[in-house]
Amino acid sequence: MKHTDIKEILYTDSFVGKKATVCGWVRTARDSKNVAFLALNDGTTLNHLQIVIDKENGPEVSPEAMKLGASVKVTGEVVKNDRNNTNEINAEEVILLGSCPQDYPLQKKFQKLETLREMPHIRVRTNTFNAVFRVRSVIAAAIHRFFQEKGFVYINTPLITGSDCEGAGEMFQVTTIGYSDKYDNAEDYYADDFFGKKTGLSVSGQLEGEVAAMGLGKIYTFGPSFRAENSNTQRHVAEFWHVEPEVAFAELPDVIELAEDMIKYIIKDYMEKCPEELKFFEERFEKGLTEKLLSVVNNDFEVVDYTDAIELLKKAPVKFEFPVEWGCDLQSEHERYITEQVYNKPVFLINYPKGIKSFYMKQNADGKTVAATDLLVPGVGEIIGGSEREADLDKLLAAMKEKGMSTEGYDFYLDLRKYGSVPHGGFGLGFERIIMYCTGMANIRDVILYPRTVGNIK
Repeated sequence: MKHTDIKEILYTDSFVGKKATVCGWVRTARDSKNVAFLALNDGTTLNHLQIVIDKENGPEVSPEAMKLGASVKVTGEVVKNDRNNTNEINAEEVILLGSCPQDYPLQKKFQKLETLREMPHIRVRTNTFNAVFRVRSVIAAAIHRFFQEKGFVYINTPLITGSDCEGAGEMFQVTTIGYSDKYDNAEDYYADDFFGKKTGLSVSGQLEGEVAAMGLGKIYTFGPSFRAENSNTQRHVAEFWHVEPEVAFAELPDVIELAEDMIKYIIKDYMEKCPEELKFFEERFEKGLTEKLLSVVNNDFEVVDYTDAIELLKKAPVKFEFPVEWGCDLQSEHERYITEQVYNKPVFLINYPKGIKSFYMKQNADGKTVAATDLLVPGVGEIIGGSEREADLDKLLAAMKEKGMSTEGYDFYLDLRKYGSVPHGGFGLGFERIIMYCTGMANIRDVILYPRTVGNIK
């Protein structure tokens, strides 16, 4: 139906004095002897549009249209509200589009985020999630714009794969057979399956992204990844969105520079395009959020060697739950101490022990570390993991053997090292984690429409 977005009505003076039609959901309703007020929201802005209903001379309004959660279509004259310097509508017609009964779950003004997670199909109508998903859209557009402006080619990598990028075995199996007791062994089972071999949902598009980069030079992927990881932390979900650039003729410093430029670009764009949402998140979820984001945009990120970080943690005047030794994989408490207490800004940790990193990372000359980097940010911890990739076939094969990996399913990946191999690198950005960082939302379940976690498919 023909109507105007509420965002346009609220802030565009050219509508004042003219008739307009809007549609939306009733967020609040107030009734008095002579006048009634509706606050409408259609999802285009954080703020609500006030509808003024003159009960003597105005339209007849159904009582159902005055209930919280009802959807209505309103036509009337746009007038200036001098008290708050926004526009409102003097209603001439109010049409009920969809009634809403008294058991509407959002009757309470404030509800806990944990409660709202139990109704993901309804929570998007609250101010918080209305803001979160608009910000998510703006940041997604900024990511695409950043890479397109730099000449990267957007690639769609497969979601169903026969190889495990991380080599950790945390993949969801894809099968058309399901449970069956008619097979004596796995080989016969998979031979009968749809693809004729074991397949799963992709944990990353990196390996296929490297394939594309070897012909196109600079590529990026932006799509879902899946991890069958039995984790219930505030930073993990089983299905998340991944941004993964791959660059030919690039070494670790180039990867770090690209990652820093991207983070600064999308944060700056978000701050320019979403001032209302940013103010909302600062007031409700993270005091000092604007200052934190400005600090990221205006300062260089720190680059710290893993070995130096371990020494810093050993000397820290705090007691960590997990002890720190060289060779250990850093926990969230370690990452946040480094970013929040030591440097108070984003930090690239580099040159990790090869034993705790993936097989495809370039081995450094010391024989103990790899040219890897994680970007750690205050409040969240790791949001980017990247590396220079191992370009030497023999070293790559040795790394796979050392980790007990079979080369089956990796023929295409090994071929890249046989036919015109070049130095190359890239990284993966957890899309939901950068949204957490930009909004101050503490739980990843609150920045994705339908969070998929262990035991939860709601």
